[in-house]
Amino acid sequence: MRMKFTPTMFRCASVVASHSALPPVRAAGKFLPSSKSIAPNGSVLGRGRCCCFGSSSPYVVLEDRGYGNKQVISITPQLYDYVLSNVREPEILQQLRKETASMRGSQMQGYSSLAVALVLPESGFLVACERDAKSLEVAKKYYELAGVSHKVSVRHGLASDTLHSLILNGETCSYDFAFVDAEKRMNEEYFELLLQLVRVGGVIVIDNVLWHGKVADPMVNDMKTISIRNFNRRLMGDDRISTSMVPIGDGILICRKR
Repeated sequence: MRMKFTPTMFRCASVVASHSALPPVRAAGKFLPSSKSIAPNGSVLGRGRCCCFGSSSPYVVLEDRGYGNKQVISITPQLYDYVLSNVREPEILQQLRKETASMRGSQMQGYSSLAVALVLPESGFLVACERDAKSLEVAKKYYELAGVSHKVSVRHGLASDTLHSLILNGETCSYDFAFVDAEKRMNEEYFELLLQLVRVGGVIVIDNVLWHGKVADPMVNDMKTISIRNFNRRLMGDDRISTSMVPIGDGILICRKR
């Protein structure tokens, strides 16, 4: 049964990976009252800045003198271990991560959607979609173990089909958050559908926008890299949103609907 929205209710929808080799959408965080979410001004290095190498620190990879002499650091194995040692990870998420570490295609089946469900209040609602049946079964098992199955509406199939169905069901402008980690060449279609579903002030987050650094390498021009590169460029000029590109993991693009 579909939950109706009230000012004190939280709803979260998660766009799932639409490719069997990709994990479900990764998303986690706190949701403000009257917020909903869906899971599947730009900040980048500006022209004319001088980025210089030469720091004596093994962590500093460049200095941006055009932006207050900020230093950009690299995540070394030692620093990465330190970051992980300072991350709060619920035991159930640890269990899921360890179980799926050796699974083919993804190490995070259901991890992101479970992280979202765990932080949602009892009135929260998550729509989790996944194309790969095996990944979906793992996710559903952990929803049960974590006691959050009542918050999750599982959709088996293409993310685009699910988003279209939500729109046809009259749910436009009723979600607060969307996270996309799916087939990269579908990013533009997912974004346009999500922009209809997310309310003004809502947030859409797209994962893997740095694509292992390939987007910045002019020598890399495979179709997937080109699609991500073009997608990033298009969103930079999209007046319907404010954006910020954040170099976390493989890069995320945070878009706030205006």
